Amino acid sequence: MTLDAAQNPPPRSDRRGLASETRAIQMSLVVGVILLGIKSWAYFITRSQAIFSDALENVVNVLASAFALYAITLSHRPADKDHPYGHGKVEFLSAGFEGGMILLAALMIAAQAIAALAHHITPTDLDFGLILVAIAMFANGAVGGYLWLHGRRRGAIVLEAEGIHLASDAITSAAVLIALALVRLTNQQWLDPVTALGVAIYITCLGWGLVRRSSAGLMDKQDAADTQLLRSILESHIGPGAKEPRICSFHKLGHRHSGRYHWVDFHMRVPRSWDIEKAHTAASAIEFEIEQTLGDADATAHVEPCGQADCPACVQPAERRS
Repeated sequence: MTLDAAQNPPPRSDRRGLASETRAIQMSLVVGVILLGIKSWAYFITRSQAIFSDALENVVNVLASAFALYAITLSHRPADKDHPYGHGKVEFLSAGFEGGMILLAALMIAAQAIAALAHHITPTDLDFGLILVAIAMFANGAVGGYLWLHGRRRGAIVLEAEGIHLASDAITSAAVLIALALVRLTNQQWLDPVTALGVAIYITCLGWGLVRRSSAGLMDKQDAADTQLLRSILESHIGPGAKEPRICSFHKLGHRHSGRYHWVDFHMRVPRSWDIEKAHTAASAIEFEIEQTLGDADATAHVEPCGQADCPACVQPAERRS
């Protein structure tokens, strides 16, 4: 890569891709607002703590979707003078925000459930509440599955996080339905707040997972799968029978994510007999191979002369030296 290319990489996504992701988040936001209204209605009718936990999680969905819409738009902006590595990190920030909001919701759900247990608050009019929760469950499951699949295809952690959260919301809704059905059949009122506590524990695990993944991206944690892939590419250019361009060795391999975008740098040793143009051509070829393999990526090679006297790449047949 040239210096200009490294500092100002080309835009990483076409307008069609941005429009597709934006529509997905907008759909999630609209559905979230509608379901929040439905679940809030169900809670005010039933005063069920389990439904309260489900509704509060939906508040997080709406806030997270609004932040994700901003993050998706910003992450697609190309690199500029003030952000030479692009704006992709905002995707990790969005996922971390969602995880933090989930943890806060879990605390509020747990506090409300404990208060309900202490004061023996019992739910009422469960039949209508069950119908409303069932509608919300199917809607969240459908939208969540779509967002997760779309995010996996696009490599967008924002969409994946949204999809996982909505799918988990559908799971909690299912747990709420089962609990309220048991309350309806057995008249064991304590099952309602206990289910809310179970929801709080479940979404705590979910939120903590999102926070950990977000912090790993923001702190440039190395991706083990990417490391293995990059090493296999570079090693394929070393040793007897290696593909062209053949190099002597490599070291100082480093890589990180900026959202869905990969930044890769490495040092490669080439025969001392090579001139600058030949070394640059070899470096550019390997950089291009890495970028094509990873997709949205920018690879930079630092070329060094080989210092090994018995390096097989340096010892060329006489006819190739001439």
